[in-house]
Amino acid sequence: MRNITISAYTPTEFTIESISDNVAKISAWPFEIGYGVTLAHPLRRLLYTSTIGYAPTAVYIEGVAHEFDSMRGMLEDVALFIINLKKLRFKLKNNEQKEELEFHFKGPKEIHGKDLNNAQVEVVNSDAYLATINEDADLKFSLVIERGIGYVPSEEIKEGLNDPKFIALDAFFTPVREATYDIEKVLFEDNPDYEKVVLTIKTDGQITPNEAFQNALEAMYKQLSVFDKITNARTVIKAQVSNTELENTKLLQNIIDLNLSARSYNCLEKAGIVYIGELALMSVSELTGIKNLGKKSLEEIKNIMDSIGFAVGTSKLHDNKELLKKKIEELKAQNEG
Repeated sequence: MRNITISAYTPTEFTIESISDNVAKISAWPFEIGYGVTLAHPLRRLLYTSTIGYAPTAVYIEGVAHEFDSMRGMLEDVALFIINLKKLRFKLKNNEQKEELEFHFKGPKEIHGKDLNNAQVEVVNSDAYLATINEDADLKFSLVIERGIGYVPSEEIKEGLNDPKFIALDAFFTPVREATYDIEKVLFEDNPDYEKVVLTIKTDGQITPNEAFQNALEAMYKQLSVFDKITNARTVIKAQVSNTELENTKLLQNIIDLNLSARSYNCLEKAGIVYIGELALMSVSELTGIKNLGKKSLEEIKNIMDSIGFAVGTSKLHDNKELLKKKIEELKAQNEG
């Protein structure tokens, strides 16, 4: 006889199996029957559409008038050169949104992705072929690389170009090359009908599969947050507890509840910061001093903390600072134990 419940069982198990640098299997269980595909299908779609990557969006080749032109001393015509260029997978080293880079090659030379590596950019598929030039060639080109999601056609990119000499390119930003899922049966509490979700994620090397998965989760959380506006759940909570209790509960929540970007979250996690209250207790200079925390991540954290009413370095805590510190220390000690 099936037990009657008033809510679905919440899964408790989660594993990440690294197959290679660019391939991982992420599993979660046990889900009640039907819940596995409900979760896995939208996550798979978001992995393809919402994972942040880099792509070339425009190119200017000195001496070339248009994309159907040819160039003296280069084996490939310009159209084929552009096709090869779009196959290269770039990664901006300084995490900038957009960079315009200049390259210069003299022949004879066979040019591959690794030849474009410099202090600003890395080509992750370094052996990918670009072009062959002979001793008569002097290849100079400028390349615009941007960060984005999904696919943007060249027609839309062309509208935003400020310099007419540049040729707009179709931009394939997504670094996810493959995202599949399997729903497996798993035994739980003598019931063989529970489900295990196994996601297999393959990236092109711009980011790790784990980072891609975090991007997809962030996108899902943000999309669902619109429903906060049409539920009275928060109103009910506020009516049940005092303001002080609500604030303390918020301060003792995990930083994952801030829905930070993967880069910001990873920096804080590596610095040993677990609870939102720890950020509220920090000064701006202390936050700035966290290793590898860039300017954009710093601004993101400050803005989110402002939005929840506990700005970094806030004086709002007053005499509760020591109490909050003690509570956080207790929680960390319990987790370590």
